[in-house]
Amino acid sequence: MGPNEDVPLNRSDQRSPIARARAVWRVRKILWLLVVRDLKVTYAGSALGYVWTVLDPLLMCSVYWFVFTQVFPRGAGEEPYIIFLVAGVLAWNWFTSSVNESAKAFRASRKLVKSTDLPREIWILQVVMSKGCEYVMSLPVLVAFMLIYQKSVNIYILTLPLAMAIQFVLLTGIGLLLAPLIVLVRDLERLIKVMLRLGFYASPVLYSVDRVPESYQWIYVVNPMGDLLQLYRSGIFGDLMNWGHVGIAAAISTAVFALGWFVFARLERTALKEI
Repeated sequence: MGPNEDVPLNRSDQRSPIARARAVWRVRKILWLLVVRDLKVTYAGSALGYVWTVLDPLLMCSVYWFVFTQVFPRGAGEEPYIIFLVAGVLAWNWFTSSVNESAKAFRASRKLVKSTDLPREIWILQVVMSKGCEYVMSLPVLVAFMLIYQKSVNIYILTLPLAMAIQFVLLTGIGLLLAPLIVLVRDLERLIKVMLRLGFYASPVLYSVDRVPESYQWIYVVNPMGDLLQLYRSGIFGDLMNWGHVGIAAAISTAVFALGWFVFARLERTALKEI
């Protein structure tokens, strides 16, 4: 099919947001099968398989722990720092891997995207959900360090599902926004990599927000991942979050989701002609 030929649309392309959501819900079993397939493919060609889900963040955290406790021992976060670090890195890995892969979702699955009658939002949801499953599967690393350091959880561990739900909404919105844009503007792919690197250091992954000067605190208010990371860690280190800021993070994530869905619906047909 050439770039100038009409791309057949499934029935949800010209429907309202509610109708499009219903179309996605109707194929939820297919979506789950795609998520399972994605997880199987991830580990299929690897001798270590699932071990990489644990080993990769463990190696990253080991490097950061060495730098910030042995080379520059200035107390970047809560103690034990390795637990503070692992909790942040695991959540950030879900964020960065989802953004990278959901942005390329149309091109990665171009044949299925064009040939099936499935709502095309599911290709973004598939990525976010499979990476979310990988996040959950990597949590044994965090549990292991908590056992080693005899660190127990507290009542705020109940906020973990809330943090995951807000991050899921945020990531889905970003994916819906970027998937058609990447097809139309290829240079965005390089820009995304740069922005993710900047975002890593502009988010409290390696350090605690209370170590940041007051004049820069606003950055962590407008950055949803800033308060989400605090929310993830509160179940281990106590009440670290500002609930007003968590509300702002939820509002921004919802706004990003709404914008992403709007842009996706507007550009979907144009993007499909180009893949």
